[in-house]
Amino acid sequence: MAPRALTVDDLPGLLAVQHACYGEGFVEGAEVFARRIASPAQCSLVLEDGGLVCAYLAAYDSVLGKVTPLHGDFEAVPQPDTLYLHDMAVLPALAGRGLARALLEPLWHQAIARGLRRSALVSVQGSQGFWERHGYAAQPLHDAAQRQRLAAYGVGAVYMVRGLEATLNKLPRWRAP
Repeated sequence: MAPRALTVDDLPGLLAVQHACYGEGFVEGAEVFARRIASPAQCSLVLEDGGLVCAYLAAYDSVLGKVTPLHGDFEAVPQPDTLYLHDMAVLPALAGRGLARALLEPLWHQAIARGLRRSALVSVQGSQGFWERHGYAAQPLHDAAQRQRLAAYGVGAVYMVRGLEATLNKLPRWRAP
């Protein structure tokens, strides 16, 4: 399994993975993802197993401190400095096989090549420990509008940031088994 760019043709599989992983409140529709894929800032990836989508990572180039609203578009910014990870999901039956890292590492490397210095995300559904194990740390949001966007993700949502250069150099590149 090698990651590749997410395309509109992947939307049925992406939605199936979403439904397997999230409660209804976090499922974002095909129209939302189609708009995101059309964004020039997006750099989303997908993994397939036997021709079926089994994991994806929806991401785009953004700026530090900007939270993408739930069901919101990937807005291009004039001078991105941060890789924003909006949504990552792996089919539960394939958990523990390194698929998350297989999606994360290529995006981190690509982001560095584009000159981005950090990565950010919103941790939801008790995933903060998972993200901490991948080098992310909670960071406060100073802008009231961004805190309001964060609150829309529900109780326990946390804005998290990870520097790319310093920690990425310590990680081996993921290789397919």
